[in-house]
Amino acid sequence: MQETPFCLSVGNLLSYSMSDSNSTDFTNPSTFILLGIPGLEGAQVWLSIPFCAMYAIVILGNFTILFIVKREPSLHGPMHYILCMLVVADMVPSTAVVPKILSIFWFNSREINFSACFIQMFCLLSCSLVHSGILVAMAFDRYVAICDPLRYSTTLTNPVVAKIGLALVLRGVMLALPYPFLARRWPYCRTNIIPYTYCKHIAVVKLACADIRLSSYYSLAVAFLVTGVDVFCITMSYTQILRVIFSLPTKDARLKTFGTCGSHFCVILACYIAHLFSALTERFGHNMALHFHVLMNNMYLLVPPMLNPIIYGVRSQQIRDSLLQLFTQKGS
Repeated sequence: MQETPFCLSVGNLLSYSMSDSNSTDFTNPSTFILLGIPGLEGAQVWLSIPFCAMYAIVILGNFTILFIVKREPSLHGPMHYILCMLVVADMVPSTAVVPKILSIFWFNSREINFSACFIQMFCLLSCSLVHSGILVAMAFDRYVAICDPLRYSTTLTNPVVAKIGLALVLRGVMLALPYPFLARRWPYCRTNIIPYTYCKHIAVVKLACADIRLSSYYSLAVAFLVTGVDVFCITMSYTQILRVIFSLPTKDARLKTFGTCGSHFCVILACYIAHLFSALTERFGHNMALHFHVLMNNMYLLVPPMLNPIIYGVRSQQIRDSLLQLFTQKGS
């Protein structure tokens, strides 16, 4: 059977790592080696330019949203507090990964401490779970605002939003803890080279010289159950929202009402399309080069957090007006 380019790339990397270590008698090494983007080593300095630019947009855009919401009293409400949760959940994974990626590209600093690798893994997974829950909370906020507007102020109070946020953080932490806990249990005695730019869960556990089915089963269970439940809740919310919108008597009323949830809808599309594309290339893209897989995984971490503040800045009139007012005051 002819081997695919993906399998050949991984095989070459493993062969290189085994010859480099000259033995297979180490267990749980003190460091892992992140290869960056295998196959594009010569272009990594140039690749650092878009990576750095996207990360700058992520930090600047999301901090701008936080600053505007804090500064403008009219934005001190449930919808914008939930938006602030989304902003933080966007920035943390990017900040946990991109500085290390840039250090690989610029300084060839490929080593990452054994424990730091699992901390990075936990941070990425927990924030991903929290992010998914926040999208559900935003869908619920829009459902109450459109389908039951008279009870909005009593249903979604600021203390209720704080409790929702705490519950989502606890859910993310509790569900993400088993990932590094299980991965740390496995012996790593073949290689310590990870053919990625960060400590991706599946890339790390595949290096273990043990039966990793427990990690794989848990990962699949969380992916299907949590993502499935969250997508179901969002779908049900928007089904009811669209039912109410289409029952409105005039076209202007329908467009105006749909506009109140347009930003959230765009954020959902940006997040889940990026996630779906990354998952499909991981699952079915065996004929694709390894560097393409790595690039797609990095784009999933950077593109949605970069687009979200742009979407809200363009589509949310309150945020847009506050931003224009801020620049107008500084200009005058």
